Amino acid sequence: MPRRLATKHESVELRGGALRLVVVADTHGEPHPRAAEIIAGLTPDRILHAGDIGDLDVLRQLREIAPVSVVRGNIDIHAADLPDALTLEVREGTKELFKILMVHIAVNGPKLRPDAARLARAENSALVVCGHSHVPFIGRDRGLAVLNPGSIGPRRFHLPIVFGVLDVRDRKVSMRHVSCETGEGWSP
Repeated sequence: MPRRLATKHESVELRGGALRLVVVADTHGEPHPRAAEIIAGLTPDRILHAGDIGDLDVLRQLREIAPVSVVRGNIDIHAADLPDALTLEVREGTKELFKILMVHIAVNGPKLRPDAARLARAENSALVVCGHSHVPFIGRDRGLAVLNPGSIGPRRFHLPIVFGVLDVRDRKVSMRHVSCETGEGWSP
């Protein structure tokens, strides 16, 4: 039986009816040289880091752009004070709109792992954000939305160097990927 993940809880509020979250993962201590510039240009309200941070100075660099919510990845054994899982409540005033569960490892290919789905349901989350595979992915499985932002760290195999953007506006959520190499939207 897998161990129970230590889950942290945070909340973020829409401002002016909108919210922009930039989602990164798998920096491995070496974010792409253009990542900070491109992310800052999107003026995120918050940055989510879905683990495998590597050098924790990466978090300081991201915090210069926006507040950062983070989970520990499998290489982050030096970061024992970071949570294994984080539930982020998205609010508009006193109303909860939805919750995001962020864990480092949550998918096998396009399928949500049963343990991640169970934790998301236990936390009443509608969206699971994860990293680990370096493979950018937006989809649905087991009745939950899933976002893997890909990686903004060193290139792995032939995979793109990308991050995710989650926009909430008029109580609707949109998700997309952005290339660190071009600054443009990316799709497979």
